[in-house]
Amino acid sequence: MARQITIDPITRLEGHGKIEIFLNDQGNVHRAYFQVPELRGFERFAQGRPAEDMPQITSRICGVCPTAHHMASAKALDDLYKVEPPPAARAIRQLVYNTFMFEDHALHFYFLGGPDFVVGPDAPKAQRNVLGVIGKVGLEIGKRVIEMRRAARQLITLAGGKVIHPVLGLPGGVAKALRPEDQTLCIEVADQAVEFALFSLQIFRDVVLKNRQYVDLITSDAYTHRTYYMGLVDENNDVNFYDGMLRVVDPQGKQFVKFPVRDYLKHIAEHVEPWSYIKFCYLKDVGWKGFEEGPQSGVYAVAPLARLNAAAGMPTSRAQEAYEEFYSVLGGKPVHHTLATHWARLIEMLSAAEMMGDFARSPDLISPNIRTIPTATPQEGIGVVEAPRGTLIHHYQTDARGLITKANLIVATQNNAARIAMSVDRAAKGVIRNGRVDDGLLNQVEMAFRAYDPCHGCATHALQGQMPLVVRVYDAAGQLLREIRQDG
Repeated sequence: MARQITIDPITRLEGHGKIEIFLNDQGNVHRAYFQVPELRGFERFAQGRPAEDMPQITSRICGVCPTAHHMASAKALDDLYKVEPPPAARAIRQLVYNTFMFEDHALHFYFLGGPDFVVGPDAPKAQRNVLGVIGKVGLEIGKRVIEMRRAARQLITLAGGKVIHPVLGLPGGVAKALRPEDQTLCIEVADQAVEFALFSLQIFRDVVLKNRQYVDLITSDAYTHRTYYMGLVDENNDVNFYDGMLRVVDPQGKQFVKFPVRDYLKHIAEHVEPWSYIKFCYLKDVGWKGFEEGPQSGVYAVAPLARLNAAAGMPTSRAQEAYEEFYSVLGGKPVHHTLATHWARLIEMLSAAEMMGDFARSPDLISPNIRTIPTATPQEGIGVVEAPRGTLIHHYQTDARGLITKANLIVATQNNAARIAMSVDRAAKGVIRNGRVDDGLLNQVEMAFRAYDPCHGCATHALQGQMPLVVRVYDAAGQLLREIRQDG
C-alpha cells in the first residue's frame, strides 16, 4: 500500500502548488500538507523604486487580479502623499473596481471552482473545466458567459486604460476623465451585469442547492472550520470592497475587533513554516497556536464567505436579499462551511454589479476634476482593498524623494494560508479511508483549497535562507534514472 500520495501540480488556481498526503498503516490520512514551492520577491524588487511606480510594479505580480494590487497601491500613494482624490476620481476608481470584482468572481465560478459542482466532483478530469461546464449547461449559456466577461473587461479598459495592467491610479486621483457617452455605455454594462449575476445565482440554486448530495458535501465536517473572519465594512458594517474599517468576528459571529488599516500591525502577525514559502497570518490579539480552529486559535479567514460573516449585511438591495437567503438556508450566522464560499462569491458578484450601476449613474463620474495634486513630503503610506480572494494591504515607506525604502504586502492568500492548510488536511482525512484513493477523491481534496481561489504568485513572501532544487531525469519509459538535489 502506498504510504505517500502526491498531487502535483494542483489545478485551477493562480500560481503553483502541490499536496503531499501521508497515510498510516490502516490506509487513513495521518497528515496532508499544502505546499507552495514558488517564490516571488516583489517586496524586495520595490526597494529603491519611485513610489509612483508601485501601482504598475505590483500589478505585474498576478495576471488574474492585477486591478486589486493596482488599486491598493494607488490608495497607499494617496496616504503616502496625504492627498484625498476628488469625487470624480473616487467614482471612477470604484466603478472600475466593482467591475473587476464582478468579472473576477464570474471567472472563478464558471472556469475554476464551478466545474466541481456543475460537472461534478467525480467527473473525469478532462471534463472538469469551462468546456465541461458549457457541455452541461448548454452552448447558449456558454456564449452568454463569454459575452458578459468581454463587456466587463471592455469597461475596465475604457476607464482603466488597460484590462490586465490598469494605468488609471495616480496619487490623489486618476489619469483619465470619462465623457457623457462613456457614462451611457457604463450604465448599459452595469445593467447587463446585474441580470447576469441574478442568472448565475439561479444556476447555483438549480444545479447545486437542488442536489442533496452537493448540499451534504458542502455542509460536511470535511469542509468545515470554526475560525475567526475578517473583512472591510462601511459605516453600517456592510460589505465594502474599496474602503472602510477592518472588522473581525469570532467563531460565534460576535465582533472581536474593528480597526483602521493603519493599525493592521497591531492586530495581524505572520508565522513561517519550513515547508512553504507562504507566510501564515494570524491574529496577534489571540496568538499563534498552530493549525487549530476555535476561539483559542488566532487563525482567521478572508475572502467572500469571511466577508459575509464579518459584515452585518450587503450594501445593495438585491444582494441583501440573497445574503438573507444564504444564512436562512445554511442555518444562520456565521457559516463555517468552506465550500459555501462559492455561493457567497455569487452574492458578492451581484452586489458588485449593483454597485457598478450606482457609480455608473453618479453625476460625479463625468466631472473633469479627476485629481488633487500632491504637495506633501512622502514618508509612509498604507492602502487596503478587498481583493476577490480577500483583504489586501499595501504598506510603503519612502525617503524624502519618494523612493521606496521598505514595502510590505499582506495579500489575501497569506491571510487565508493557515485555514487553507487546515482545510486541505481535513478534507484529505475526510474523503480518503482505508487506502481507497481515486482521481475523484483526490479532486475533492483539491476542492478544499479551490474554494479560497488562492493566488500563490501574490502570497509567497517567506525566504528561509535557501532555495531547494530537485532535478529528476527519467527515461522514455518513465523510469527514474537519476535525482540531483540542492537543498541548501
